[in-house]
Amino acid sequence: MEVTTTALAGVLIVQPKVFADARGFFLESFNQRQFDAAVGAPVSFVQDNHSRSAQGVLRGLHMQVGAHPQGKLVRVTSGRIFDVAVDVRAGSPTYRQWVGVELDDVAHRQLWIPPGLAHGFLVLSERADALTQRGASLKKYVDAWRPLFQTLDDGQKVRLRFAAAYLMHELRDAIANRLSQYADEDESDW
Repeated sequence: MEVTTTALAGVLIVQPKVFADARGFFLESFNQRQFDAAVGAPVSFVQDNHSRSAQGVLRGLHMQVGAHPQGKLVRVTSGRIFDVAVDVRAGSPTYRQWVGVELDDVAHRQLWIPPGLAHGFLVLSERADALTQRGASLKKYVDAWRPLFQTLDDGQKVRLRFAAAYLMHELRDAIANRLSQYADEDESDW
């Protein structure tokens, strides 16, 4: 497994070793010991999700709010997506910045999105199957869906450009609630 850092602290591109021959390929998609060493801390995955989406579908941006955010390890088993992580951690030196990576069923790269970041992806192929391993405590959490146009605490709007080649049109989603409404939310209200 080869790990590459990105411009956002903690967001990692994970490249499993692929053994290919005339029969096809074999890869170890996850190894707990190697992954924990790459991330620098033990990660326990508690949920696996599988989504199938058509070309042009945008999933996200979404995140968990409150005391128990989840990290996510994303990979594609069929097709191709443009996967994005957005730093929405107040006080982070990369607050409101984002990184995007193509994931597909050829290169087999994966993206680790640590807790506290928003996540979403755009389907580039005719169809894509994305698998997401989610890690966190099994305590309550809330998915806070965020459209591409995001209103933040300071009233500044941030617009993520997934890449002009991938997006030929503007998303029509409404402006999301301010992140600040979640910042001080008491999770006992959930």
